[in-house]
Order: sequence, then C-alpha cells, then structure tokens
Amino acid sequence: MDKFEEKTLSSKTVFQGRIFDITDDEIVLSDGLKRHREIIHHPGGVVILALKDNGNVLLVKQYRYAVKSVQTELPAGRLERGEDPLEAAKRELREETGYLAKNWESLGYIFTTFGICDEKLYLFKATGLKFDRPEPDEGEILDYFELPLSEVHNLVKNGTINDAKTLCALSRLNLTV
Repeated sequence: MDKFEEKTLSSKTVFQGRIFDITDDEIVLSDGLKRHREIIHHPGGVVILALKDNGNVLLVKQYRYAVKSVQTELPAGRLERGEDPLEAAKRELREETGYLAKNWESLGYIFTTFGICDEKLYLFKATGLKFDRPEPDEGEILDYFELPLSEVHNLVKNGTINDAKTLCALSRLNLTV
C-alpha cells in the first residue's frame, strides 16, 4: 500500500439528502491504524466566467442562507447526476443570466473542501455572448449584472467577493490571459 493511500474497509450511509449524502467510512492508513472518515458526497457543479466582448464579466448576487448574507459571485450551479459539465454550464449561464455563449473553454476543476467532501466544480470561460432571456430555477432569486474585469478585481481586493469558486475561476483566467 502506498504511503499516502487510505483503504476503505467499510462505508455506511448515515444521511441521505435531496442534494448530498453523508457516509461514515472505516479506513485503514498505510501504517495499519484504523480511522473513520465522514464524507459528504455531492454531485458537483459548474462555474462560468462569462466575458462580454467589451471585457465585462457577468456576475450574480444572491442570498446564501448558510452564511446569512447576500454574496456576489460568478454564475454557477449544481450538476444533475450524470450530466455533462459543459452542458450544465450552458444551462446555468442561461438560467442565471439569460446569456448564451458561442465559445467555451475549460479552466479545469477544483475540489471545494476535499478534507470532508468529494464535490468537484468544473470551471469554464464563456465568450461570444448573446443575450436571450433568463430562466431561473423555481425559488432561485438573484440579480445578474456586469462589471469590467478591473472592477471585479477591486471587489476581490476589498473583500466584497469572498466566494471561493469565483476566486478560483478568476485566478485561472489570469493564468491563461
């Protein structure tokens, strides 16, 4: 067994939810010690860094119940089980902003909290935007708006944008520009 490998001895589902499940896994470390890992299993999601021809970035504002505050972030959403990430990104961009994109580029993926969760977010850059109409999910209340990339960076610097997925996608964009 590799020094860093942890082998699963057993796994028991302790919570089944609408969005995620939680298992209690008994594992053995490479040194033979047995431990338990509580793991959140999430279907994953997509994050879209949509750039208009004028250089503006599409953003959304919405209330995030878990942190009891309105957050500014890039359009994003959960993958349906078995859904292709690019198709999910196209769906989410239209739902949340009303825009369709001609060009799509992968910016890779991130794990959100891999110490406790297997959620994987796929990051995309979308360009060649054309407005159609927003189609938000039922119960999804948000506003979309656009800002020049330099102003988005200022929102990051001054702490207005604290959303990790947005920060990661912006960071990946800066590495590819």
